[in-house]
Amino acid sequence: MKKLWEQFGDNISFVLVCLAVAAALIAAAKIAEHFLPERRKVSPAKRVAVIGVCSAIATVLHMLDFPLLFLAPGFYKLDFSELPVMLCGFYLGPSATIVCEFVKILLKLLLKGTSTAFIGDFANFVVGCSLVLPASIIYHIRKTKTTALVGLAAGTLCLTVFGSLFNAVYLLPAFAKFYGMPMEAIIGAGNAINSGITGVSSFVLLAVAPLNLIKGFAISLLTMLLYKRVARPLFGK
Repeated sequence: MKKLWEQFGDNISFVLVCLAVAAALIAAAKIAEHFLPERRKVSPAKRVAVIGVCSAIATVLHMLDFPLLFLAPGFYKLDFSELPVMLCGFYLGPSATIVCEFVKILLKLLLKGTSTAFIGDFANFVVGCSLVLPASIIYHIRKTKTTALVGLAAGTLCLTVFGSLFNAVYLLPAFAKFYGMPMEAIIGAGNAINSGITGVSSFVLLAVAPLNLIKGFAISLLTMLLYKRVARPLFGK
């Protein structure tokens, strides 16, 4: 009974952390929008439609994730689901990125469920927001190609640094606790790929950070190549 209550307490704690992080991200987006120049006038119906379409595309891309086994263990996977979220944020603004990212995760859970005790889904949401939120905020300061590049570079930096620290401080210990995979086994899986991985710090530095950097660069490159090309068919711009 004691173990059951401990498990219940851990689950409640995880849910509260998820809600607190989501609330903080929404608050950050809303505060940023308050200080940004006036955004494009979009009707509520069109806003919902754009977020819905981008979320649906993002969900499909999220379910097409794949591992980079030469870099990180198979439970770390790369996907390009932040691309439509980024396009949505560039068009509608920072808060739309949070909503789009959340709906993407919700749809994925409804369609596919979770294979990581929800830790991987929470990680994808938070780390994804660390890429798209800074990029969309900076782009909306002044909508030029230069600010788009600066925003994407800043987003990639945030993704790499924050994503790595978040893994080290919270996600890896949470994964070990809720998924039932001891930390030694996680580090061992990393060591089997790269002998330089001997602890949490080296795991994050040599596996997580490069994976996040590759993802940020790929999403940034695709955004620059596609945004103007898809603006008319996707947004009616």
